[in-house]
Amino acid sequence: MRFTTSVIALAAAASTSALNVFRTDGQSAILGDLLDVPGENPLRYCDADRGDDIINIEKVTLTPNPPEAGTTLVIEATGTVKEDIVDGAYVLLQVKYGYIRLINTQADLCKEMKNVDLDCPIKKGKITITKSVDLPKEIPPGKYTVLADVFNKNDDHITCLTATVFFGPKKGLTGGLLGDL
Repeated sequence: MRFTTSVIALAAAASTSALNVFRTDGQSAILGDLLDVPGENPLRYCDADRGDDIINIEKVTLTPNPPEAGTTLVIEATGTVKEDIVDGAYVLLQVKYGYIRLINTQADLCKEMKNVDLDCPIKKGKITITKSVDLPKEIPPGKYTVLADVFNKNDDHITCLTATVFFGPKKGLTGGLLGDL
């Protein structure tokens, strides 16, 4: 599960671009602004309609942003939980490396919350999380995409987040990926 926590943390360090969308009233809106999670991070909501979500994320800050292999990533998040989250909540987690699916699983949310020093039930109200994650030095260069769709035990939507992380070639390789080998 430490790998899963690291991958989720990596996902939070994605860089994304805004998408232009045209409304039916003829005015344009930037959908990216609606999908971006507030704070210094590249997290995005899966869609703009979050009215029924059980968690309202107010801010997520990552340090460093973007993350780097071999460093400690610090994640600080604040939000409001609209109703208690109890045992039975789950996350549908998908992680891709380029087009290759590395992880496609359903995980117990309460077990995963222990990785950020929280226990279920998570009570209704304001919540703040600070977590440090040591990112391995051996992260292969490339594009990683993570999707986390979260539900309570009654299948009510808690939230859905996505992110894309780009890791470059290892430091010290001056002639390209294969040039110094």
